Amino acid sequence: MYIRYTTFADERPMNQLALFEQPDARGLPLLDVQKDIRYYGAASRSVLNGPSATGMDFWSINPYVGCAFGCAYCYARYAHRYTLERLGEDAPDAASDAAGERLPPWLAFERRILVKREAPRVLRRQLASATRVDDLRSQGVVIGTATDPYQPAERRFRLTRGVLEVLAEQSRLHVTIITKSPLVTRDVDLLARIAARSSLSVHVSLITVDRELARRLEPRAPTPEARLRAIARLRTYDIDVAVNVMPVLPGITDAPEMIEELVGAVSRANASRLGACALRLRRTARDRYLPFIDAEFPQLSSRYRRAYGRSHQVSERYRDGLRERFADVCAKHGVAFSRYYRSEDDEVEEATPSPAGAQHTLWGG
Repeated sequence: MYIRYTTFADERPMNQLALFEQPDARGLPLLDVQKDIRYYGAASRSVLNGPSATGMDFWSINPYVGCAFGCAYCYARYAHRYTLERLGEDAPDAASDAAGERLPPWLAFERRILVKREAPRVLRRQLASATRVDDLRSQGVVIGTATDPYQPAERRFRLTRGVLEVLAEQSRLHVTIITKSPLVTRDVDLLARIAARSSLSVHVSLITVDRELARRLEPRAPTPEARLRAIARLRTYDIDVAVNVMPVLPGITDAPEMIEELVGAVSRANASRLGACALRLRRTARDRYLPFIDAEFPQLSSRYRRAYGRSHQVSERYRDGLRERFADVCAKHGVAFSRYYRSEDDEVEEATPSPAGAQHTLWGG
């Protein structure tokens, strides 16, 4: 079941809303409390992250830090800890529970969301520079590289919409949005305006169409059905929509029949194209994901530790086989397939052998 978050502060009486606008006694202003999630205001002098800072070849914008969807495999958990360390003494409660005890970094990422309340205003100021606009035109800008820009907080704070309003004032940009949420369709008016003056692509993340499995992997994220409906709606407005099957989870979402069902559903939703790549496990993601595997898929625990024991990537043989399988199934269903190539640091890996006779998944499980 898709949990819809509707108990935000803007639905409370005004005097109660004012309570949540007061600074927390020990640091950042507490903006809202929603069940076990707290939202804190965070000031930002810049919302544009450049290639020199991120190591990516494009600019990025993340209106929020942390993500309430709580996907077990999320690679971006490092961003929350990094931001809190940078804020220093101003942010003690943004990683603590009600008793003041520190939450594990992986849990703080999904329960203590930082809200860049001035993001649209700061972005407008930054884009007053012709040089910065030229940078975005030549290198592109991606919204949602380290957090979902349409997570539940966006219904309350509307920062992503504010960012899009600023980008809609420009022309000849290359704008990409990455999200799991059908809330992106709320902004179809702005998306159409941006697409009329710039290059725009919405990337919807979807790793399985199995509703119950998705619930285990992505406990607070929208259902696969809701995402597929969002894809179809965006396409009716002629908006370019890519589907990110990222990550494919070895032994969990890579069975042939699962890939077939997923690509078929994407085809019926009329997505523009599909890209896929296997799970990567860097340190902060590993700290969350491997204990999750121990609890939910204990039969895979030892295999994961062997497969990812020497690298953040699974074997080259697995990744090559995964690309071939998706390419074949996409061709069958008439879906354009975007290939993702190996990076230089993949060369340290070894192939992980599959048990003889095992056919269920590419991993041999």
